[in-house]
Order: sequence, then C-alpha cells, then structure tokens
Amino acid sequence: MHIWLNLLVVLQMVAAIVMIGLVLVQHGKGADMGASFGSGASGSLFGATGSANFLSRTTAVCASVFFVATLGLAFMSNSVGRAAPTEGTSVLERAAPAAPSAPQIPTGESSASVPAAVAPASMPASGAN
Repeated sequence: MHIWLNLLVVLQMVAAIVMIGLVLVQHGKGADMGASFGSGASGSLFGATGSANFLSRTTAVCASVFFVATLGLAFMSNSVGRAAPTEGTSVLERAAPAAPSAPQIPTGESSASVPAAVAPASMPASGAN
C-alpha cells in the first residue's frame, strides 16, 4: 500500500512541475488584447482564438493527471485511517488520556522531613520614586 502512495506522490509532483513549466512557456491572451487597443488590429479581442495548440493540450493533460493523483492521495489517506479502527469514530469521541496524578506530600509526624519556608530577604526602601 505504501508503494502506491509513494508513486502517487511522485506522479503528482512531476505533474505539478511540468504543468508550471508549460504554463510559464505559453503565450498568454493578454498580449494580444494590448495590441488591439494601440496599433494594428487583432482578429479576436475576446472571441475564439482558434484551435488549441500542443502546449495547451499538454497542459490540460497534466492538469488532469494532477487532479486524479490528488483525488487518489485523498482516497488513500482516508482508507489508511480506516485500516486501524479505534474506539471512537472521530477525534472528539475518543477518550482523553488520564491526567497524571499530583505528587503526594509526606504526612509524617516529624516536621524535620519537610523543609521550613525561607523568608525573603528584606529590600532597602528607596525614597525617590
């Protein structure tokens, strides 16, 4: 089960890095829009720009692989949590661990075992505040 989880993580990371590279290499629509306001006429300001090229189709495939890997990781992480059943079904329903008990003070008859309280040293009073 762990090998599939590791393979999905690697697949997701590779898809993310390739998708980032493909998006950075592509020519955006914003560059054509600026040309239409200034000089020359761009055939399509907000309309269709034609068929998709290789970079945009590869980006769509990478995005699909990334989303499928993300869903697979989410499913596997949920099923890993269910593999070891616990007493409660949620964190709030599980019993909290018992708090450690307070240390016991010896209650012997002799006061020699308990140290006497030390009085704080007196501080000189300062006249100017």
